[in-house]
Amino acid sequence: MSLKIASLLLFLLVVYTTEAADTNAVPDSDLDLLEFPLNLEYLEAEFFLYGSLGYGLDRVAPNLTMGGPTPIGATKANLDPVVNDIILQFAYQEVGHLRAIKNTVKGFPRPQLDLSKESFAKTMDKAFRRTLDPPFDPYANSINYLIASYLVPYVGLTGYVGASPRLQGAVSKRLVAGLLGVESGQDAVIRGLLYERAREEVLPYNITVAEFTNRISKLRNRLGNAGWKDEGLIIPKARGAEGRINGNVLAGDEYSVAFDRSPEEILRIVYGSGDERAPGGFYPKGGDGAIARSYLA
Repeated sequence: MSLKIASLLLFLLVVYTTEAADTNAVPDSDLDLLEFPLNLEYLEAEFFLYGSLGYGLDRVAPNLTMGGPTPIGATKANLDPVVNDIILQFAYQEVGHLRAIKNTVKGFPRPQLDLSKESFAKTMDKAFRRTLDPPFDPYANSINYLIASYLVPYVGLTGYVGASPRLQGAVSKRLVAGLLGVESGQDAVIRGLLYERAREEVLPYNITVAEFTNRISKLRNRLGNAGWKDEGLIIPKARGAEGRINGNVLAGDEYSVAFDRSPEEILRIVYGSGDERAPGGFYPKGGDGAIARSYLA
């Protein structure tokens, strides 16, 4: 082989390797946007694991916690076999999401989470603007747990929709698209199960399932403070698909396109404070990652 040919082959190899590396690289501008969702993924993983199994990441995948504190108050829920099976599937999906994100970016330790029944009860009281009696217990039965689950994946999926147009790298876009697909599916299953019982009353409150979802959605709109981005199961016909129907098994805008939320909006909601600088709710010490920490400084 002549020296010229060998040099040409070496040059082509360097160019190919460089281009492959660039294709697989995550731009610096994407890193914080990819890390931020870990806050929600940790919450979902722990809530679903404890609800279905009675234990969480500390036993299932302790390496993913990176030494972060064990959630407060999480416990096994009193679920019927079908709902327990569905929630267990969600739980392991969330473990996979944590792995997928951490295989792409460094990540951060599990933040302190408050998944106690008292934490959920406070959220429901805010949603109804009064104190429910007895306090709402998400772990009491299947319907309560599904209503509590209504709080979780939807917020995360709106965050993925919001992040998508801001991402630059192909790897980043593929990851978020994949996460969004499964989070949307989880939300659809939860909404579908609740929609079947939309007109039923949740005991002992004599409040329908649909009213619970409507109140939770209105609360998230209030806390997010960025307009109408949340809808319950039964809505005014004018807000339904094509302005023709009250049923709302999937939430969407006037074109039935998913709503988007920014990290700031999400923090306002999950903190329960309406302020990205004021931790509380499910995150008593605040979230982690560069975006969340920037508001706690």
